[in-house]
Order: sequence, then C-alpha cells, then structure tokens
Amino acid sequence: MASVSRKRNAASSVDSSSTKRRKTQAESLTVTVATVVEESCQSNAPDIKAVIENLEHETMGDSWRTALNKEFMKPYFQKLKEFLIAEHLAHTVYPKLNDVYSWSRLTPLDSVKAVILGQDPYHNVGQAHGLSFSVLPPTKLPGSLRNIYKQLASDIPEFKVPTSGDLTPVAKAGVLWLNTCLTVRAHNANSHSKKGWETFTDAVIRAVLDRPDGRGVVFFAWGLPAQKLYDRLGIDEEKHLVLRSPHPSPLSAHRGFLGNAHFKKANEWLRKTHGEEIDWVALSAVPPSDAGRHISTT
Repeated sequence: MASVSRKRNAASSVDSSSTKRRKTQAESLTVTVATVVEESCQSNAPDIKAVIENLEHETMGDSWRTALNKEFMKPYFQKLKEFLIAEHLAHTVYPKLNDVYSWSRLTPLDSVKAVILGQDPYHNVGQAHGLSFSVLPPTKLPGSLRNIYKQLASDIPEFKVPTSGDLTPVAKAGVLWLNTCLTVRAHNANSHSKKGWETFTDAVIRAVLDRPDGRGVVFFAWGLPAQKLYDRLGIDEEKHLVLRSPHPSPLSAHRGFLGNAHFKKANEWLRKTHGEEIDWVALSAVPPSDAGRHISTT
C-alpha cells in the first residue's frame, strides 16, 4: 500500500509539474503575442518616419510618380505625411505601407481604361491591399464586392463568379481601382478622411484627364460621393463615359446598382471608341491560392 501511495504521489507530482509548465508556456505565449501586437502599433520612430517620407520614391509606379511629382512638395501633402507618421506610431493603419500605392504599380497611367472609385480602405485585419473594393484570400468577400461580381455575371456571359476577392487581374488590364482616401486606422472607418488624401486623389484623376494622348476613359460613379467628385472635377462627358448608379453596398445595391449593366456599357463604349475592351473574365481565371501573389513587395 505504501508503494502504491508513493506511485500516486509521484504521478501527482508529474501531473502538477506538467500543468505548471503548460501554464508557464501559455503565459509566455500570451506575453509574446501582446508584445508583437504592441510593437506593430508603435513602430520605431526614426524607421517609420524614413519609410513614410520616402514612400512615393520607393513604392509608387514610375509613370504616376512623374505625373504627380509636384504634389509631393505641396504643404497639404507634407502635413498629410506628418499625420501618417503620428498615426503609425500610435495605431495600426491599413493597408500596409508597401500597398498604399499598389494601384499605381498595377495600373500605369498610360494603361488606364476605366476608373472605379471607392471611399476609404477596408479597416479590418487582412482586407485592404491598396485597390478599392478588393481583398486578398482567404478574406471573405465583402458585400459590395459580392454585388459587383453579381453584376459582372449578369453583364458578361463568360464571367464566372470567383471565390477570390483579389481584383489585381483587371487592375493589370487597365482598371484603376482607386480609393479617395488611401489609408485608414484599424477598425475606424473614415478616420483618415479630410487629412489630405482627397486632394491628392483629385490630382490622380486629373492626371488621367490630362494624359498627353487625350484618350477618353470610363468613370464608374457609384454612390453620391463619387458622383459629386466627378461633377466637381468637370469631366467632359463628350470625351469620357461617366456611368452613374447607387453604390454596390448591400444597403443600396437594390436601389439601382444591380441591373445597371455598367460593365456591359463600359465595354461597348470602349469597343466603339478605341476598338478595345476590359477583360473582366480574367478575374475568373485566378485560383484562390494564387491570388495576390502578383503584388510587388518592393
């Protein structure tokens, strides 16, 4: 009996020791994760300052950097940079810095056939990557993008609704997926609005309007903010096609976005005007596992 008791005590001691080790490991993991999260929100000040100050030179596509060069030294843009530095030091900001200008690398200025405006980037983890309405796998398709896909399937017979939300293939085909505000604080929609981005993205659209080749493009005006912006910029609708409808958001898509035939109308106009169209079907051809691998990590 004494032998049995000693064995039980030994087993109890082993179990207790094992439990303590697991608890210590769990606590260590918790501390490590918390530290990583905190460090990701509070980057080293000199490093983040240098990255943001050189962001256009290091990550913007050449054609856009040349066209927008004068904007970079203007007071509003310098003030915007100061704001971004402060935000990155205190908060998590989306998209990651390398992706803020991904639209400019994927869609060079002289390749733009159409412009699709969003407002500000998605503000939750793993969503925004620099293109309006677009998300990378394995992120679930947002409601607005699901409705965009529904309308594409209605307009383009060959289009098959993909499981991936990555819009990179049509960005490469000439669609400028542009948000009017290019960054956002995590989980706080419109938190970077009216800080200077809107002035900058106005300049982006003017660069399209002022291209030396004078080619007309299709402007998708979904929702009142996009429509008001285009009206304010005075787009020549004899030269360009402006397609207006409610926004594809689930809150408004049923009021006129679904059924607007915008993708069909865009291709019809491009064929008639320039003898070309946008290959929307390219979205159907990207396997979920491959989507997003096209984006440079410069």
